[in-house]
Amino acid sequence: MAENPGTELLVEPPRLTRSQFLGTMAGLVLAMLLAALDQTVVGTAMPRIVAELGGFAQYTWTVTIYLIASTLTGPIVGRLADIYGRKRFYLAGIGIFLAASWLCGAAWDMTSLVAFRGLQGLGAGVMQMVAFTVIADLFPPARRGQAQGIFASVFGISSILGPTVGGYITDHLSWRWVFYVNLPLGLLAFTVLVLAF
Repeated sequence: MAENPGTELLVEPPRLTRSQFLGTMAGLVLAMLLAALDQTVVGTAMPRIVAELGGFAQYTWTVTIYLIASTLTGPIVGRLADIYGRKRFYLAGIGIFLAASWLCGAAWDMTSLVAFRGLQGLGAGVMQMVAFTVIADLFPPARRGQAQGIFASVFGISSILGPTVGGYITDHLSWRWVFYVNLPLGLLAFTVLVLAF
C-alpha cells in the first residue's frame, strides 16, 4: 500500500487476460442482478410473509430498510475500496448479502425479517458501489458509458423478472425460498470473482 493514501489511484491497474476480464464481468453482473432482484422480488411474497409472521404494521419496512441501507453504504464503501482494494470489499459484500439472505429465509417474526433485510441491504450496497467503481478500472473513459449501460440494464431486467420470480417461488415453494434462492447464485458469483477478479 502507498505511504500517502490516495496515491495508489495514480497507479495503472494490471492488465487482465481475456478470461479474467470476462470472469470479472460475469461475476459482477451476476452479483448485481442478485442485489437488484432483491429490491423487487419480495413485494409479491409479502402477503404470504405477513400471513405467516404477522406484523402488518411493519411490512413496508422490509423494502424501505433494504433501500436505505444499500443507499447509505455507497459513499463510505466507495472511498474505502479506493484505499484498501476493491476485491476484498466486493467479496465481503457478497458474503454479507448471502448470510443475510439465509437469515431472512429463517426469520421468525417481522421484526427479525426487517433487521435481516437491513443487513442484506448493506451487502447489496457494497456490491453495487464497488461494481460501478470497477467499471472505471476496467474500461477507458470512451467505453465507460457502454459498460455502465450494461450494469444499469440489470436494474431494468430485475424490475421485470423480480415480481414474476417472486410470485412463482412463493406459489410453488415457500416465501422463504425467495431469499434462499440467492444462496446458490451468490456462491457462484463469489467463486467466479475469487478466481477471476
